[in-house]
Amino acid sequence: MTRRSIAIVIQEGVQALDITGPLDVFTEANRFLPEDDGYDCSVVGEKTTPMQTSSALLVCANVTFQEAKEPFHTVLVAGGPKFPSLVPSKNLSNWLEGACQKAKRYGSVCTGAFTLGHIKLLDGRHVTTHWENAHQLANLFSQAYVNSDKIYIQDGPLVTSAGVTAGIDLALALVAADHGPSIALSCAKRLVVIAQRQGGQSQFSPLLLPQMPQSSPLGNIQAYVLEHFSEPLSVKRLATLGGVSERGLARLFMRDLNVTPRDYVEAVRLTHARSLLEATELAIKTIAFKSGFSSPEQMRAAFQKKLDVSPLQYRENFREIKYSH
Repeated sequence: MTRRSIAIVIQEGVQALDITGPLDVFTEANRFLPEDDGYDCSVVGEKTTPMQTSSALLVCANVTFQEAKEPFHTVLVAGGPKFPSLVPSKNLSNWLEGACQKAKRYGSVCTGAFTLGHIKLLDGRHVTTHWENAHQLANLFSQAYVNSDKIYIQDGPLVTSAGVTAGIDLALALVAADHGPSIALSCAKRLVVIAQRQGGQSQFSPLLLPQMPQSSPLGNIQAYVLEHFSEPLSVKRLATLGGVSERGLARLFMRDLNVTPRDYVEAVRLTHARSLLEATELAIKTIAFKSGFSSPEQMRAAFQKKLDVSPLQYRENFREIKYSH
């Protein structure tokens, strides 16, 4: 057995949770692993003096590029809100390119993908990032295949995750790949997180979308859907409610929310179904109808499409944590 070395690469303006989320997963994994089969984690940067994160927190790398003991087993670049508009320094680019080439696997959390893109490490690969920055990533790095809807993606040695907390999901997936799902589950229980959201699960939630003023046509429709999701909600009905044509409704949703009306309604129903699966023992059929789905089969199809799990598996994910102690 061999210990795996992990490098979390940071820059000025980094998002603190992009560092601490994955680090805590690997550190918790060590609790459940033999001494000679755990993880050695390093935070690597151009300097070891304090760096300002995107919040009030100051962080320090514990080793510089020159001091880092390569090769690392895994290299992960932490993201930050300003990274999509930044070009990494030559020092960072040169070190990171070499470190990734020597690593067994490499990747990014959130907008750290932009840093990898600047050194051509996304070319020809399927990748993801924070949904808000996916379009920009695709425009900047046209040789990459950007998926704006996945929580994390592995393509060969490259692993990329969506925004912020998705770095925890990515790290859990890496632990599962290294040591099996039971170790990843133990880590998730310790951290009190879902063990584990599937990589194909959608980033989209209606609760993360802007709420338009209720006095506006779209705001009125949003409020209506949130209150009447269990009823039949055709596009025609919503368009009539908003006083617009069906095509006009589609344009409103795409312009202001970047989703179709059908996808918005489905997401609201999924959110309600998920809450019932988590908090009740109601039958799947009952939950489907209470959430506005026409049948359990329709709900199952929606879960598979957006969350990449069945309703039963979604419920089990919560039971594994809730009843583990």
